[in-house]
Amino acid sequence: MNYILFDDPAIRENLLPLTFTRPVALMRVGILTIAEKWEKFLNSRVAFFTETYLQEKYPLVSGEHNFFINGAVCPTPELVKEIKKLKEGTTLVHGDVIIAYKAQPSSKTIPFNKELTVIKNVWDIFVYNGHEIRKDFDLVKGRRSSERIKDKYTIAYNKKQIFIEKGAKMYGAILNAEQGPIYIGKNTEIGEGAMIRGPFALCEGASINMGGKMRGDTTIGPFCKAGGEVSNSVMFAYSSKSHDGFIGNTVLGEWCNLGAGTTTSNLKNSYGNVQLYNYKNNRLENTGRQFCGLIMGDHSKAGINTMFNTATVVGVSANIFGPGMAGKLVPSFSWGLDGNEKFKLDKVFEVASRVMERRQRVLDEVEKRILAHIYNETKI
Repeated sequence: MNYILFDDPAIRENLLPLTFTRPVALMRVGILTIAEKWEKFLNSRVAFFTETYLQEKYPLVSGEHNFFINGAVCPTPELVKEIKKLKEGTTLVHGDVIIAYKAQPSSKTIPFNKELTVIKNVWDIFVYNGHEIRKDFDLVKGRRSSERIKDKYTIAYNKKQIFIEKGAKMYGAILNAEQGPIYIGKNTEIGEGAMIRGPFALCEGASINMGGKMRGDTTIGPFCKAGGEVSNSVMFAYSSKSHDGFIGNTVLGEWCNLGAGTTTSNLKNSYGNVQLYNYKNNRLENTGRQFCGLIMGDHSKAGINTMFNTATVVGVSANIFGPGMAGKLVPSFSWGLDGNEKFKLDKVFEVASRVMERRQRVLDEVEKRILAHIYNETKI
């Protein structure tokens, strides 16, 4: 059996700018990406059916028996059973969302009425993050035993809900898992005086600076660096928010950096529902939510003391600096605060290469072609 995670076109557009540079299923929600969840549930590798310009990096691999699964859907044991029973000529649906089909979609539908987590909007990532951390916690640890806390000055509450992988280091930290599990990944480091409240995930190779305050429903993705105060936020991978400053109800893609003192607002003074820019409709739309901070695409950077208003969207590879507050939309490849000047493409490559080399990664020609495609589609 061959499993292919497809991008639902309507959902993908709602998830921009995060899906400019990746298939939908490679978004991180909880401890794992959606694709990693499916691979664990299916005990199989998965392929992707995504936008043409992304297929060179994320190829479509076909087999004799192909099952197509919506990449925005988080798996459950019940759903996996239903998918494996699918026959050609039937489509599994959840409300108005196509969940899965074998070989090709069909007008003959089978409803799946049990509860599912479907990431339809960018804010769903932080809304469902705590729920998914709880699910992933049991999935990742399985029957394994946690490494013990070796540092005698680290305090842990509700140790049964704390799982620590090999190579993790911590110094005088406080881990409070009374309200949800805490996952500490392989080769991570937690600095002196850091405070962590679950549900929380610190993924492989990531670190928390001295005195970092990590509130619940937060994921610090692989090889990210976190510090200051972080609440109900998700950092995908290789991004840095190392210094003092607050981010809440925020999603950072990969290779992002927030300078010292950068702060996001996640609540309007009126306490009303927030509006967030939607790429699909090219306008601000009501989220129906009271809390929403910053949504930032891959490779974007913010200078020291940058202030982001409630529900700000930043595209890919924007370089934000200067006095004042950024607008509600900072387009991809913006240079400066107002978004009126475009970052030159050769400089985009130069900065990205330099940043990635610091983490022993290379900006290859495939990555450059993806960035160039997005650049050519961006109007400033």
